[in-house]
Amino acid sequence: MKKRQEVLSYGMKFTGAYLDTPFHDDNWVLVRYRPNKRAFVWTYERLGNIWVNVKVEPQWRDFWRNAYESVFPAYHQNKEHWNSIILDGSIPDEEIKRMIAESYDLIMKK
Repeated sequence: MKKRQEVLSYGMKFTGAYLDTPFHDDNWVLVRYRPNKRAFVWTYERLGNIWVNVKVEPQWRDFWRNAYESVFPAYHQNKEHWNSIILDGSIPDEEIKRMIAESYDLIMKK
């Protein structure tokens, strides 16, 4: 995945998902879970790339950060529970989808 629309389209496949632009800024597009309004995907452009923030279990946080150079502590979010993914083509699509699915699972439990 290298494009924001690919991430948003995948996020919208989850039950109860909807798009939101809460900051009235087209740069920030989120995918939320309707029953609790929690976001599980945050997308934005930063430093010439599309970035995606996903919620992560703390025990998996460092695994993802160590596995891929394009996964960092989350920009503008709690670094213990969120990771940022840079969509630069270096992470296989299936791994990005896995991180998004795990994020969805975490927020829908709340």
